Amino acid sequence: MKSPYLTLQPSEQTIVTAAATIYAAYIAAGRVEDGKESAWMDRALKAAFRIAKKADETVQADQELD
Repeated sequence: MKSPYLTLQPSEQTIVTAAATIYAAYIAAGRVEDGKESAWMDRALKAAFRIAKKADETVQADQELD
């Protein structure tokens, strides 16, 4: 059996880090019920992506100034 291998681009890594933080907060708040983990992970990923997209629309990066 092949061992799973995953390669994420830097922007994907950033989204995963944010989503993991959001998901951990859901767990800490007692929101994640047994058997519902996948739905809460999806929710955390969508939230992290929305935050990243909003930041991209709102903040001008140094490279975008040229």
